[in-house]
Amino acid sequence: MNTLFLAAAGGSSSYMMIIIFIVLIAFMYFTMIKPQKKQQQKKMEMMNQLKKGDNVILIDGLHAKIDSVDAKDKTVVVDADGIYLTFSRMAVQQILPAAKAEVAEAKPAESEPAKEEKPAEPADKPDEVTPKSDNSTSDDNSTEE
Repeated sequence: MNTLFLAAAGGSSSYMMIIIFIVLIAFMYFTMIKPQKKQQQKKMEMMNQLKKGDNVILIDGLHAKIDSVDAKDKTVVVDADGIYLTFSRMAVQQILPAAKAEVAEAKPAESEPAKEEKPAEPADKPDEVTPKSDNSTSDDNSTEE
């Protein structure tokens, strides 16, 4: 009788193990596999929307403008400041919106004068302070000697 009871108890634990295994697989699917497929599908849609004149960032960080797209070979030719390079379409990491690309090009030109003015002011102030502190330290050294 004890053997029959143990066999019945062992059978229910195996069902529990199967249920736990199924729950674990479902958890892994919804947390790892499904989001990755969604991200891959979004990237493929982006690759299919590439067209001439888009500003892009490539995987290696190169900022360029698309010169041509070859759907047959799945390649793009990019123009990086007059240098034409051919890449696989999968090398495109991000398509920059037109507004951001214009702001990015205009921003460095505007920020250069501001950077020149700011360092000039702090550079003048330490010069005024430095001679006073040098004189006081040299006076202190001469009095000690």
